[in-house]
Parts: sequence; C-alpha cells; structure tokens
Amino acid sequence: MLLPPGAAPEARLLLIGRALRAFTDGFIAILLPVYLLALGLGKWEVGLISTATLFGSALATLAVGQWGYRFPQRRLLLAAAWLMVATGLLLAGLGGIGAFWPLLIVAFVGTMNPSSGDVSVFLPLEQARLAESAQGEARTFLFARYTFVGALCAATGSLATVIPQVLTDAGMAQLDALRLMFVAYGLTGVVIFVLYRALPDHRVHAQAAPVPLGPSRGIVIKLAALFSVDAFAGGLIVNTLLALWLFERFDLSLAAAGQFFFWAGLLSAGSQLAAPWV
Repeated sequence: MLLPPGAAPEARLLLIGRALRAFTDGFIAILLPVYLLALGLGKWEVGLISTATLFGSALATLAVGQWGYRFPQRRLLLAAAWLMVATGLLLAGLGGIGAFWPLLIVAFVGTMNPSSGDVSVFLPLEQARLAESAQGEARTFLFARYTFVGALCAATGSLATVIPQVLTDAGMAQLDALRLMFVAYGLTGVVIFVLYRALPDHRVHAQAAPVPLGPSRGIVIKLAALFSVDAFAGGLIVNTLLALWLFERFDLSLAAAGQFFFWAGLLSAGSQLAAPWV
C-alpha cells in the first residue's frame, strides 16, 4: 500500500484502517437483512434499522464537525474503534422476542454501515487526519488512494458473504453462522484500535478553533448541496435494502449476491483511479 510522494508515514495506518473497515462493511451490508430476518424481524423493521444507521451516522458526523476540534483526533479515532467493537458484539448477541428496539438503538449509535460508501463516524475523523498528512497535489492523490482502497476492499469483502453459507452446509445453524460474521466485525474493531494507537498524538491540535471558510464558503455550500442530492438518491438503494430486494425478488443465494456486489464495487473502485487527474 504505497503512499504518494510527500505523504506522512502515518497516512499508511489510516489507509490500512480504511481497508479493514471497508472489507467488513462489504459483507455486513449484505448479511444484515439476512440476519435480521433470521431473528424474526419483518421487512419494515429491517428498513427502519437500516435507516437508523444512516441517521445516527449523519448526526455523529455533524457532532464531530461541530465539537471534534476540542479533542485530540487520535483519541476520537480510538473511541470510534471501541464503538465498532461494541456494535459488532452487541448485534451478534441480541436476538429473541423484543429484540427490535435494542437492535434499533445499537444501529443508531453504532458504526454499522448499510451502504456501499463509508458513512460512519470514522469518515470525518480519518479524513481530517489525512488532510494533515500531505500538502498540495500529494493530498489529492492521498485522498484518491483512500477512496480507491475503500471501494476495492468493500468489493472484496462482499465475497465473504459466502462464509455463512459454507458453514451452514458444514452443519452449523444459519443463525450461528451469521452471528460469527458480526463477531468478526467487532474483532476487526480491536485490530483497528491497536493500529490507531500507533498514530502520533497531535495534542497541539486539540484546542485549535475551527478556521472560518472565508472566500471558499460559497463553493463549499454548493458542493455540500450537490453531495446531499447525490446522497439522498443513493440512500434509496443502499446495499442492505438492495440485497433484501435481490433475495426476495430473485431468491439469490448469499454467494450469488456477494458476486453481484463484488463486480458492482469493482467497477466503482476503478473510477476512483481517475480522480487525481480530473
């Protein structure tokens, strides 16, 4: 995982962390509806839980933007890693009658990602740190690499959806096989915590007030409006709900669904390579 010339070595840790998260997001987004249905929830409840993850992530992003500068970035990244651990283990442990509301709360507060892109609280934290890791053209290449790595690893992670099917064919109960995947998601958070502990602690930035946008304010507002429209359209067909539709409409197996999302994600990842030259 090579860095562009001029990028700080710590950026490599952020790229590795992004790769690990994207890989787990790739299979969790597809397995989430299967798991929730196996717990006895209905389709509307699956949709509400998926929506709660997006609302929670949006509010967390706003909170980080408003108050995150008051805390060291490294500390916030470590806290996000522990939140990922709790999200995976709690989702794996919840079930039975009356599980909907606890699952909804975990989805809202946690780091679960039902979409193909990164929408968790990690995104603004990692991007803020990346912005400090390079200057000028190197920063553009670094962000392009960050996005490409995420898209590629998410596509690869979607192939891991075949694992529960393999375990089920070997004699394990389907629900237990699905729970193992959520445990794996949580344990990945432990790995990311260890990874981000190696980041330098830039405490000097903890008390720095946010810099006003100035002349760029209009451009930022227009870009935010454009991204909002794009995100609204993308929110109508997040991977979790698209996977649910594919399972219900075409009776796809987990292996077939994984292949579908792999090729879709691979094409998306390829488009990121052109970003530095656009």
